[in-house]
Amino acid sequence: MARLVGRDPERAVLSAALTSETGEGELVAVYGRRRVGKTFLIREFFGARLCFELVGIHGARRDVQLEAFCVALQRASGRPVATAPDDWHGAFRLLEQLLTERLRRRRGKVVVLLDEVPWLASRKSGFLEAFGHFWNTFGSRQGRLVVVLCGSAASWMIEHVVHERGGLHNRVTRRLRVEPFGLADTEVLLRSRGVDLTRPQVVELAMAFGGVPHYLAQVERGESSAQAIDRLCFSRDGLLRSEFPNLFASLFEQSDRHEAVVRALAARRRGLPRTELLRLSRLESGGAATAVLQELEEAGFIHQLPALGQVRRDARFWLSDESVLFFLSWVGAHRGDAAGSWLRRQGTPAWRAWAGLAFEAMCLKHVRAIKRALGIEGVETVEASWAHQGSDETDGAQVDLVIDRADRCINLCELKFAQGPFVIDKAYAAELRRKRDVFQAATRTRKALFLTLVTTHGVKPSAWSRELVAREVTLDALFARTS
Repeated sequence: MARLVGRDPERAVLSAALTSETGEGELVAVYGRRRVGKTFLIREFFGARLCFELVGIHGARRDVQLEAFCVALQRASGRPVATAPDDWHGAFRLLEQLLTERLRRRRGKVVVLLDEVPWLASRKSGFLEAFGHFWNTFGSRQGRLVVVLCGSAASWMIEHVVHERGGLHNRVTRRLRVEPFGLADTEVLLRSRGVDLTRPQVVELAMAFGGVPHYLAQVERGESSAQAIDRLCFSRDGLLRSEFPNLFASLFEQSDRHEAVVRALAARRRGLPRTELLRLSRLESGGAATAVLQELEEAGFIHQLPALGQVRRDARFWLSDESVLFFLSWVGAHRGDAAGSWLRRQGTPAWRAWAGLAFEAMCLKHVRAIKRALGIEGVETVEASWAHQGSDETDGAQVDLVIDRADRCINLCELKFAQGPFVIDKAYAAELRRKRDVFQAATRTRKALFLTLVTTHGVKPSAWSRELVAREVTLDALFARTS
């Protein structure tokens, strides 16, 4: 298990399934975006306890999936399958025979992995009905059996497995969402592979690849972050050049609608309210559009940040997947070999604009680390966006992140990416004063307001910084573990 990096909360869930003594089988639902390391986590954690594994085939007919089942069963048992099953009921009867034998011969828990269940359970396949019957008549009665149902289409897994109303209703004993790494585990993963970079370079990789382990594992020892990004995303045979077009098609039906949503969000730095997002995505408001947004949110591609003091329906949607933002901002514009283009972009105005947006998105994912750095981790808070549209452009104001605290204080957080200490000049000092004053007047709050800057390298000391900045949070704080 030494190869498994991080994932402490996930390990705890899987460990609980192994050590439970309820006398009943454990049915674990595992889901998360593609390439996040779900299958690797399960294989590495359970090791030799994993006695049967079946991986679904994208877009395959039922007979092809059943052939794959036969191959998996032969591999697990070491014996040929005498008669191929005609349907999934027959397949699970064969699996029951294998498990009966293994449970009799082995001590401890026996683990089964059914991977990419959404691909196995295509329309009219009968997979879920057959599995539900298998679980209710056999699996749930085996106190030493753990069955893991795994899938990349998170919303499908929640609807059809976790909240299924048929044979699997209330049968899932544990659910596990596997998310991309935060900065702390990203750094550990890179170092475990001999990639020793400075934290600003780790952040650049994270802003391009997100915390997706499969992407990060492609970085080679001795490369700078810019070299790795250039090789993987811009060279003719770069491994990640074709990742985005294939990503959504493998996760969602009618994936063009999902792509339209993320493209609309990638073009708007400050997120979009639902009505505007649907207009730009050319989606009609209604159940179908709601389903698209929910599917993207469950998969971790977008998230909602409520507007301060407003109900959830007034929340703004943001693109939260860094790798998708990077592709839409940079990679998708190139058709042929573009090797060297990322190295040439370093430090340009376009690069700084992208880095600022990506850094903001990263900070919003690390709010718990920001709260810890501010010493308010134990304080009840509401995190929100805030914008005020005045009578003209000069009256408006917006705050990147508002942390509204139960101790009658509010942190107005500015999230600023810079390649050195952030400089507050006269113009920005005036802007900070105006934001604070407009916020106080518009919200009529009586809470104490603390202007807080979250930056990569801190704030350069000056008369303006001493006057205006109540608290600073630097890049190192984002690397702190919060679980």
